[in-house]
Amino acid sequence: MVVAFIIITTIVVFIIVDLMLRLLLKRVREARTLRERERALAHGMTLNVSDEAPTLKRVEVENPRARILAVDDEEIILNSFRKILVLAGFSIDTVESGSEVLGLIRKNKYDFVFTDLKMPEMDGVEVTKAVKHLRPDIDVIVITGYASVETAVETLKYGAMDYIQKPFAEDELLEFIKTALIRRQDNLEKQMRHKIRVIRPGTRESKSKFELNVPAGVFVSPQHAWAKIELNGTVRVGLDDLIRKIFVQVDHIELPETNRHFAKGETLFSVRYGDFCLSIPSPISGRITSTNLEHAEHPEWLAIKPFELSWMCGLEPTNLAGELPSLRIGLDAINWSQEELDRFSQLSETFNSELRQLESVDTGDDQQKSNKQYLDLLDGFSKPFLQY
Repeated sequence: MVVAFIIITTIVVFIIVDLMLRLLLKRVREARTLRERERALAHGMTLNVSDEAPTLKRVEVENPRARILAVDDEEIILNSFRKILVLAGFSIDTVESGSEVLGLIRKNKYDFVFTDLKMPEMDGVEVTKAVKHLRPDIDVIVITGYASVETAVETLKYGAMDYIQKPFAEDELLEFIKTALIRRQDNLEKQMRHKIRVIRPGTRESKSKFELNVPAGVFVSPQHAWAKIELNGTVRVGLDDLIRKIFVQVDHIELPETNRHFAKGETLFSVRYGDFCLSIPSPISGRITSTNLEHAEHPEWLAIKPFELSWMCGLEPTNLAGELPSLRIGLDAINWSQEELDRFSQLSETFNSELRQLESVDTGDDQQKSNKQYLDLLDGFSKPFLQY
């Protein structure tokens, strides 16, 4: 008993000391980072970069979260921007006139331009138009007072991402820019063509909804089921990555009964989302030898489980040699997956366009209509592959 107590006490003490050391090191790193940003802020205020723009002041930090150009004719606003954003890990340039923005965006890389709405000579509306014309890759945020909110909303028509009202507190600005960063990243991913990622031993699966994982050496059916031949001759079957990512929130999964025989093309298992049920036909004929009961108990795990663990059932095939030629593998599977990914993307763009039109009309039951539209989108995508 004494020995066991000593061992347990030693382990507990070790864990506590380890946690305290980790916490201390984290605080030391945070303090060091803060001091570095404070030095960068002090240095930036004395840096002479007037050759690029007369009123330009620049502060750069190591590994910035984003690069920002802010323009406002009130120096007090720009000082506030610099202090808040630099200490939060952003690199920032500030100028006091809209005309200076145009020269800077031509030769520098920025993620965001923050522009005051009310400025002499060139106001925020003109800055927004110019930035989106010259550099459509830069997101524009409009700074406005309460009295000019209506005009700020107008800038959204010219491509501005959003607007923020002044005066703003530090936490309000940081929360705003955090949301803007998420939106920017999402928009950048959408602008890229959805990609195929071939998964081989040692290759990590992509979690991005804009990148589709296609495991090497696995057969894929036109109905989005994969089939993997095991060493013992059985075949494991599951949903491909596209369907898993479309059904991010699965409500129910219906699995087949063990020992039951299924013919190729017969419904093998079903996935339900709200009122929509997707039935997946069996890619091969055979007898059910096992089912992944974890999916029945936790259907929400389907979208986050790695490929190898997302199987639905195992079959003992009865006509494998005759049925394998109808399935895709290798380059054929990759090309087909890209075609299906592009097909869903086109349907999704149509859906999003219709949804934006819906949101512009105040009907009082937009959420219900939005849900129905999404179910229609799923239905429109699944119809072409329900029949062999």
